[in-house]
Amino acid sequence: MSKTVLVVDDEKDMVFGLQMMFEANNFEVVTAFDGQEALNKARQIKPDIIILDLMLPKIDGYRVCRMLKFDEKYRKTPIIMLTARTSAEDKKIGMDVGADAYVVKPFDQQVFMAKVTELLKQAAVPNP
Repeated sequence: MSKTVLVVDDEKDMVFGLQMMFEANNFEVVTAFDGQEALNKARQIKPDIIILDLMLPKIDGYRVCRMLKFDEKYRKTPIIMLTARTSAEDKKIGMDVGADAYVVKPFDQQVFMAKVTELLKQAAVPNP
């Protein structure tokens, strides 16, 4: 059974590239282009993992992550923040709001997919 990934970025080229990469790895891909759409789709489809940009129209990635991680239904859904923001402060905020990983663009596809696989395995292990 394939996993579902929600890819959220306001740059259409980035979304298309991620979609191609995930589809090549047998994922079902759902896309969103702003924070509000991301929240709506996450709640509608309950993806297995979310790839989330920080700088988004309507609601930024930090708030989207925080809103999902504070909701019991989505708390265990892995979220990878994928962003061009490189400062230690941005990364700290990302982790503070509940991101499971913080990846800076541009990224190595093999390393990125390894992180996705690792987080999906961790999410599949039940907590005692």
